[in-house]
Amino acid sequence: MKKTASPYPSASMKELFDAIAEIESKEEAADFFRDLLTIPELTEFANRWQIVKRLVDKQSYEKIAKELKVSTTTVSRVALWLNNGRGGYKAVASRLFSSS
Repeated sequence: MKKTASPYPSASMKELFDAIAEIESKEEAADFFRDLLTIPELTEFANRWQIVKRLVDKQSYEKIAKELKVSTTTVSRVALWLNNGRGGYKAVASRLFSSS
């Protein structure tokens, strides 16, 4: 039996995005995400964002992988979403990183 893809974003995801949009400060964001996620989950998300930052800065996959202690496959996956995703990484990176 073939699995059908779940709709994106689901209703519960939309509610989460609504909650995130209500965050009013960096401190509140830190508290919200710490309550929502485990330290390993936060670390993984932070690493992905660091990969985006370095990709925007045109660093090599090998250098990024070595510095962040991740595989080049992980860097490649993040690069795929940066370059061919829905534009979320690019939108935020363009506001934060001067090279984008």
